[in-house]
Amino acid sequence: MNTLLKDVFGAFKFAEGLYAGIRRVLVPPKAYSWQTFIYLSVFSWVVSYFAIGYIKDIIAFFGWLFLIAGTAWYTTEDPLRVPGTFMPVGAVITGFLVSVFAFGNQQDVITPRTIVFWPTISALITAIPEFIEGNDTDAKARIPKPEDRQRIIILVASSMLLSCWIQFHFVMNNWFQEYPSLQADTFRTSTVVVRTEERLKIPRNGAIILEELQPIVVEEIAERPWSEVEKWLIPKKDVEPRVVTLGREVIQKNLGKYEEKELWRVEPRVANAKSGYILDLLSIWMGPSSNPRGYYLKKSCRIEPVAATTNSDNKITIAEIECDRGSKLFAGSPPPQPGESKEKTNSQ
Repeated sequence: MNTLLKDVFGAFKFAEGLYAGIRRVLVPPKAYSWQTFIYLSVFSWVVSYFAIGYIKDIIAFFGWLFLIAGTAWYTTEDPLRVPGTFMPVGAVITGFLVSVFAFGNQQDVITPRTIVFWPTISALITAIPEFIEGNDTDAKARIPKPEDRQRIIILVASSMLLSCWIQFHFVMNNWFQEYPSLQADTFRTSTVVVRTEERLKIPRNGAIILEELQPIVVEEIAERPWSEVEKWLIPKKDVEPRVVTLGREVIQKNLGKYEEKELWRVEPRVANAKSGYILDLLSIWMGPSSNPRGYYLKKSCRIEPVAATTNSDNKITIAEIECDRGSKLFAGSPPPQPGESKEKTNSQ
């Protein structure tokens, strides 16, 4: 029985201690305290929810200021330091709130700029008290001691360097989103980029261009009279502008959302075969590459004449075209046009 009573009293004492701890946190000991600022921020956001127009933005603005002030006050009363530095954890939290407040928006509270400026803002918040002496009611500016200046400079500079590396991450990520064909290249000689995924063997966008261009070219040639197809193929001045125009339309339609659409071009190459012609469709990459001469993709189509009978039982010769199923990747400059020197092609 005594043991049961001790357990009951122990539970009551635990609940009482827990209540007292919560009360110390939630109930401000005086009007001028960090809890007051937190409550003011909550009150401001609740009021701004029911407001409209510029009044809503003004109230929300003060809500952010109250939250930042209350958080900074609370986390600096008994600061916990980031290991290896004199930066308080509270400065990191406050720096994040300031960065969100300065660079966030209603659609995206956390933006890339929020993350980029977070370390630098936290370091500046840590350094500011070093230039102030006195208490809350009697404070004045001062110049830190020489030993303090050194650690302030090291902290701010290292934080700015960290911000630069974070920004570099976002820049590289944006490049790979806007120029996905760069992922097909190799970064073995790079000192700042390390590949963590398997390299793409063929740039997807280059293959898409040829896959979408092929049926259009087939429709232009298939089952047309052979004499018309030869006129379409043989003169360079006729075939090249037509295929190039079709290629531009395909690129604009399928790569319109990528910035790299301006770095692809389409060219044809026509060669004689035993019983017809070979039409090579090339998608050529003009962007940066580890190979100084770049690379290109090729899809070959064989065009041959076949005999056909019309409705009036007249026999005519029409064109039959068959293209490769896949595209092939080649390093270096594309082959020269018929009658064009190889040196001129390599210099392009």
